[in-house]
Amino acid sequence: MDDSGLTAVSALTDGVRRAAYREVIAAGGAPVGRDEVAEALGVGRTLAAHHLDKLVDAGLLEVTYARRTGRSGPGAGRPAKLYRATAAEHEVSVPPRAYRTAAELLAEAVERAGADTALFDAARAHGTAEGAGNDVGALLAAHGYLPSPAGEGRIELRNCPFHRLAEQFPPLICGMNLAMVRGLLEGSGLDRSWEARMDAAPGRCCVTLADSKNKSD
Repeated sequence: MDDSGLTAVSALTDGVRRAAYREVIAAGGAPVGRDEVAEALGVGRTLAAHHLDKLVDAGLLEVTYARRTGRSGPGAGRPAKLYRATAAEHEVSVPPRAYRTAAELLAEAVERAGADTALFDAARAHGTAEGAGNDVGALLAAHGYLPSPAGEGRIELRNCPFHRLAEQFPPLICGMNLAMVRGLLEGSGLDRSWEARMDAAPGRCCVTLADSKNKSD
């Protein structure tokens, strides 16, 4: 039995550590320093570093080093130790289940059958049924996305809830994702203010949102 998932989840039982992890995740793929995490959490730098290093040990974060001053050469100082989320995914199921395998098989079957439209329709209907509230950020976060402002009237999603499947079946899963986000907006009435678009780019979700005044861009 592989205990890596259990080790990773166990590392998040501490409240301060869990909050530190959320701070790093909220930055998307951008490296975060211990000083930033300490300030955000209102704890000391040493305590923040302790919890960040525990998250590294658990395989949830990885370390990079960089001189944030932009200087180099003699006198530039030591590079800062920075943290960012690993690409690894962790899951724990007791007793063991294989839902990912089932999802992969279903996706492959849909592609073979050419039933993309049926999947997109189902995703949009699901999103419409789940859409609620008047805060677009809270709506998206409640469904596993990490919305982040990206300029005036634009939101990028730092996390794709379907990441692994999207890597295996890009047109199918990204299309499903777009349909579901549009459904969420429609179900909450936020489609009058926001439009979801396919806007793929490395390191983030393939869907972005633009506010109504940018709909014609």
